[in-house]
Amino acid sequence: MLKEFREFAIKGNVVDLAIGVIIGAAFGQIVTSVVSDLFMPVVGAIFGGLDFSNYFIGLSSNVTANSLAAAREQGAVFAYGHFLTVVINFLIIAWILFLVVKGINRLRRKAAEAPPAPAPPTKEEVLLGEIRDILARKA
Repeated sequence: MLKEFREFAIKGNVVDLAIGVIIGAAFGQIVTSVVSDLFMPVVGAIFGGLDFSNYFIGLSSNVTANSLAAAREQGAVFAYGHFLTVVINFLIIAWILFLVVKGINRLRRKAAEAPPAPAPPTKEEVLLGEIRDILARKA
C-alpha cells in the first residue's frame, strides 16, 4: 500500500496540482493586499473616506464599537463591508485569470494557425532526385 501511495504522490499531476495550490494561495494573498492596501484606499479617497471593511450591523444591543474587529468582540455582527471586500477580491482574481486564459488561448490559436512544416521527401522522391543528379552529370 505504501508503494502504491508513493507512486500516486510522485506522479507528475499530483505534484503539479500541489504546486498550483501553493502558488494559488500566494496569489490570493497578493490580490488581497492589492485590494485592501491599494484599491480600497483609492475608492475611499474618491468617495470621501469610504472604508468597506468597517461596514457592519450589530445583531445585538451589546455591539457599540465603531470598528469591525471591536464589534466582533462585543457580539454578533452582520459584516457586509467585509463581504463586499471579498467580492471585490474575487472579481479581481476572476478578471486576472480571464486575461491569463485569454492570452493562453491566443497563443494556442497562433500555434494552430502556423503552417505545418513541409513533409520530408519520400524514399521514392530521394531516389528520383539521385537519378536526376546522375543524369545531369552525364550530360
